[in-house]
Amino acid sequence: MRVLSKQVTGYMEKSSWIRRMFEAGMELKKKYGAEAVCDFSLGNPDLPPPPEVGVALREIAEEVCRPFGLGYMPNFGYPFVRESLAGEISKEQGVPITAQDLVITCGAAGAINTVYRAVLEPGDEVVCPAPYFVEYGFYAENHGGSLRPVPTNPTDFSLDLSAMDAAITDKTRVVLINSPNNPTGRVYTLAELKGLTDILLRHNKGRERPIFLIADEPYRFLAYDGAVVPSLLPLYPYTVVVSSFSKNLSLAGARVGYALINPDMPEKTQMHDGIVLANRILGFVNAPALAQLLVHKAAGSQVDVGRYQGRRDAMAKVLTETGYTFAKPSGAFYFFPQAPGGDDVRFVNLLLEEKILGVPGSGFGAPGYFRLAFCVAQEVINRSREGFARAMAKVS
Repeated sequence: MRVLSKQVTGYMEKSSWIRRMFEAGMELKKKYGAEAVCDFSLGNPDLPPPPEVGVALREIAEEVCRPFGLGYMPNFGYPFVRESLAGEISKEQGVPITAQDLVITCGAAGAINTVYRAVLEPGDEVVCPAPYFVEYGFYAENHGGSLRPVPTNPTDFSLDLSAMDAAITDKTRVVLINSPNNPTGRVYTLAELKGLTDILLRHNKGRERPIFLIADEPYRFLAYDGAVVPSLLPLYPYTVVVSSFSKNLSLAGARVGYALINPDMPEKTQMHDGIVLANRILGFVNAPALAQLLVHKAAGSQVDVGRYQGRRDAMAKVLTETGYTFAKPSGAFYFFPQAPGGDDVRFVNLLLEEKILGVPGSGFGAPGYFRLAFCVAQEVINRSREGFARAMAKVS
């Protein structure tokens, strides 16, 4: 007897490579001990939250023991949380933001789903540069849409603007970008983004429904070597920025983020109200009350970016010394090297034999590469060197 829908059954058959490797890692650690395994499979930030989060928790514990201390709030989130976040986000984006431009959501994933629920019709397409975060396709299909990936330039993962232009059709409702990018670590330049928004402005002429540009930015704070993450808000009126506090505050399990509607969007109020309603009818209702209170009190703090940069440099050294080909990431905490021999699944299995966990690029729409998450202790990175060398020797 079949108990699941055909769609979910299909999803399970091609389920996330990230989770598969995470589970394989659990087995390896059980068999050999955690200290013998180098696990680069999951982008789960290991740095502790900044001290401000601990201070906030203690203050919240004293404040909430009162009537309605953790009660319902408006579906767009606590008003005072939106006010405090608006000030911080204004600094990040270089554009004045008000509380009325924000909806507090269950992480960036919740924000993307609420935007899709508000704007997608059955048959609409979401155009997205590849490689891309593995669950983007599922999110589009949740709401009757489909993902249309567009390959980036293979040497540095920069946007192929001609290919993006060609991919946009009458079915295109959303263009989704992620910068700094998971899995490549690419930070799209202002020139690239200006080229993209010029394309969208041209395609929007004469359309009954605009093309929305969603900027997924949970790694905005995590850029290296002076790289700048440009704001899309001044470039394109139909921009919605989505983000979370999973990485900058190491609150991945708190499930809190936001959708930011461009203050210059002509139909801003209508868009805001649609996202608020979607936030409710999808069952999220609100981001958790405690998580909202945490980010309110800890707004403006973040983990030490320098520690991630040190790990990036250590990982680059290991991969260079062992003969791998890669584009050095300008942001986020991922490497996306070419898979020696060209078969990413086979090579990731060779790494498993060396007790190293990576994720095949096929799971990100980019076969022939593999992803390494370097949000791990630097000792783990250094220890992985010999295993990477032995895996490379097997295909050389």
